Amino acid sequence: MTWSNPPRTSVRAPRYLVASADHIATSAGNEMFARGGNAVDAAIATNAAIAVTGPHLCGMGGDLFALVHVEGEVFALNAAGRAGSGADAAAMRNEGLTEMPFKLDMRSVTVPGCVDGWMTLHERFGSLPLDVILAPAQRLAAEGFPASPLLAGMLPRLDEASRTNLKELVNQATQTGALVRRPGAALALAGIATGGRDTFYRGVFGDGLIKIGNGLFTESDLETSQAEWVTPISAEMFGVDVHTVGPSTQGYLTLGSGRLVDQLVSSGLLPDDPDDDHWAHLLIEASTAAGRDRPARLYEDADGDALVTEIAGRCGEIDPERASNRWAPNRDGDTTYLCTAGRGPDGRMMGVSLIQSNASGLGSHLVEPHTGINLHNRGIGFSLEAGHPAELAPGRVPPHTLSAALATSGSDLISVFGTMGGDAQPQILLQVATRLFHHGQSAATAINAGRWALKGPQTGFDTWTGAGGPGVAIEGHASGAWVKGLAARGHIVQASPEWDSGFGHAHAIVLDLNGSLSGAADPRSVVGSCSGG
Repeated sequence: MTWSNPPRTSVRAPRYLVASADHIATSAGNEMFARGGNAVDAAIATNAAIAVTGPHLCGMGGDLFALVHVEGEVFALNAAGRAGSGADAAAMRNEGLTEMPFKLDMRSVTVPGCVDGWMTLHERFGSLPLDVILAPAQRLAAEGFPASPLLAGMLPRLDEASRTNLKELVNQATQTGALVRRPGAALALAGIATGGRDTFYRGVFGDGLIKIGNGLFTESDLETSQAEWVTPISAEMFGVDVHTVGPSTQGYLTLGSGRLVDQLVSSGLLPDDPDDDHWAHLLIEASTAAGRDRPARLYEDADGDALVTEIAGRCGEIDPERASNRWAPNRDGDTTYLCTAGRGPDGRMMGVSLIQSNASGLGSHLVEPHTGINLHNRGIGFSLEAGHPAELAPGRVPPHTLSAALATSGSDLISVFGTMGGDAQPQILLQVATRLFHHGQSAATAINAGRWALKGPQTGFDTWTGAGGPGVAIEGHASGAWVKGLAARGHIVQASPEWDSGFGHAHAIVLDLNGSLSGAADPRSVVGSCSGG
């Protein structure tokens, strides 16, 4: 979906900033800072609010990943839910299925990890009471919020079965600005605020999940938290250390492709001007060299550091002048990314990079009936190939696209940044990181700049199987030299409109040398904002 949006300018603030894809959610995060909270309080409040107002992007029925920087350390949270006890790949193969169903099938629903992610973040780093943090989201759900252009524009395009399942949204978000109330989500938030995770996973939401799963989920599947602290994976590039969450998610591709481009910089090959088509060509080459084997290599418990090191050794695969036309992953997805940074009441600077998703748009297009919360379809990441390391099985976590990022210099926080965009997330982050840390561009300049993204040759879901390899979509306001120059280098070029959501909703906050903050929200999100105090 495209919109005619003006470029944003960087927002500066001395104490704290919040950036998200919905200005209403950004306000909820700023409210926490104003109440004396810290960046984790603000991140949870922002995510809870957009989980209400942006069900086409994220929600309590989805998963969550986060990075937290505090006192010189980076902490990584993986809150990806697991497949239910009734998951059975062999039975699905016997039905003739060769891949996971995309929508309207509970077998592509895993236990949602979002709420467990909130609880785990709050338990370790939160400073305000949970009922205070969730209050803005609860108010929005109970009293109503104006439908965003993206939400109102998506619903009419649903098929009849999806419209029936999602009737609470369909019947209310009839146009931009229409008032939407979500009373079931309000009750769920109220329960979480006072009773914690069990009021959600072992309350009416959990009961409903078990019922509509019809044997897919058991009570024991919902008893233990879906969230765990994991060791972040890191790589040095462009003079900074970039950190992300390792497999089961694809952040290693951001680090691996960044290492490749950093080597091109050291070799003097990368142009100083990002408008040069050679700049775009080399980043595309690095991305395809990094991601060419992702379906075989990305699965739960894969060694992310080893994958980054392996990718860093592929510089010889990059043709400096011509397109290599390798396969590269491409699946569109709707997600929300948000970031917060600021000093809490104890004076400590803290940064949070958080990404949360329904997987694809409204997820599975299935709804838990008691709360009206739509359920993600994150199980589409599983393989149905017998013996594949990411084969669907009870208790397994599917491969994820979600790729939050955080940059440090020494022990100091430099930036929190990330994007939505399905398989293209590492490609978008590579472009943003190169602009921020190598070219020294401002947050707004890096976020506003036109982008490229790899696309399947026919459907957008056939990048690994379609004849001819992936095309390179070029955003309409990107450098005029890119389209002609990349085509001349052998790339299959597809022109796209300017400010296209298919190129992600990226946001970034950067710490200046004097300790002040600057940041920008992506104009492609239409209603996104970056603000602080």
